[in-house]
Amino acid sequence: MTIKLNLQTIGLSDYEVTAYLFLLQKHPVNGSQLSKSSGIPRARIYDVLRSLKEKGVVAESDEGLYVPLPPEELLNRLRLRHESELEVLQERFREASQESNYDYVWIMRGYEEVMAKAGEMIEAAGQEVYIRMFSAESRFLRPALTRAEQRGVPVKYIAMQPEPLDFPSQIIHPGHETIGEILGGRSMDLVVDRQEVLGGLLEEGAEDLSPVNWGKNNWLVTSTRDSLRHDYFHYFLYQTYELQRSLSTEETALYDYIMRDV
Repeated sequence: MTIKLNLQTIGLSDYEVTAYLFLLQKHPVNGSQLSKSSGIPRARIYDVLRSLKEKGVVAESDEGLYVPLPPEELLNRLRLRHESELEVLQERFREASQESNYDYVWIMRGYEEVMAKAGEMIEAAGQEVYIRMFSAESRFLRPALTRAEQRGVPVKYIAMQPEPLDFPSQIIHPGHETIGEILGGRSMDLVVDRQEVLGGLLEEGAEDLSPVNWGKNNWLVTSTRDSLRHDYFHYFLYQTYELQRSLSTEETALYDYIMRDV
């Protein structure tokens, strides 16, 4: 059923989808044989096959036997066609768009979509990544963060739960033992290149329904980045005031780095 629905979205009728799927199972066959096996009325089968030939989805031999285009070739053709269509659409959008000094903030829902967007932002980062998240989200995004660090993009990572300190600018948020309970869920905030922000509270057990903000609004980007940056000062204050301990050499260097990171 899912395959049929997906094929219909690329412009095939229900009969055309059925004919193609049955041809994949058995070919070459003539129209009469395909009508019997697929249940497509004999009065319609040749119109269906003619349409599929015109669309390049089936081929007919001299003996009146039909074979389907191999699925991998159909996928390649669709991919090339849609890439070309998207390039044209992108150009049309560019021509139609007006200059704007205001960027809207959009609301995203759906955990997989949010994680995919966060990963996409990190992969596209060219200057810096600021991120604050819990371990559940770290499992999805840590590989992308590692790749960013490897290509020379600084990753400033505030972990909301204890995790391996794999990044030079990574800290663990003070009070992590109770912060999730206080928040009522798992917060996640991501700012990339001072240009794009993604953030929200993922409610435990209702992650797919939790609203997450995304946008390029300058005020939201700046304020979220400033909030993340000040989490580092919270960490330094906690170490020196609450725990009454001196900063290590690495922590002192990180403090100096964050101080200059305005």
